[in-house]
Amino acid sequence: MNVTLRPPSPADYDTIAAWIPDGDACRRWAGPKVPFPFAAADLPTLLPVPGGGSYCLVGDRDAPLGFGQYWPRPGNTIHLLRIIVSPESRGKGLGRELCRQLIGRALAASPAHALTLNVYRENGPAVALYEGLGFTVDAEKSNENALFMIKRVP
Repeated sequence: MNVTLRPPSPADYDTIAAWIPDGDACRRWAGPKVPFPFAAADLPTLLPVPGGGSYCLVGDRDAPLGFGQYWPRPGNTIHLLRIIVSPESRGKGLGRELCRQLIGRALAASPAHALTLNVYRENGPAVALYEGLGFTVDAEKSNENALFMIKRVP
């Protein structure tokens, strides 16, 4: 399947919202500042990334298969956040492709020396995905619930 990134449309937020079944899933995906329940139409204002980008991973039918954001941060770093793949598409390598393309877009828009992200410790598949992409855990910036991961950019 050919997949690519594109900016999300209002209809895409309806699809993405359907992937978030409860408050725990919302917190794990979007963090504590996004309330649950939320209106899909409010997601563009609930998920700001000043100077960054929001993208949907889409396939041949142009329907969202995944969503992710990047946010340029001080110190020449780019933070990846709110990465999610549709429940029906998980386990097919789309998370890796979403991250790979999102990193490419982020670095093209804002050159950086490092990429960072946070992931909940108990999210084993995501931790393995990020490690496979070259991210390593920064123990000093991690906490009991979440790992702070970093990838140096050559």
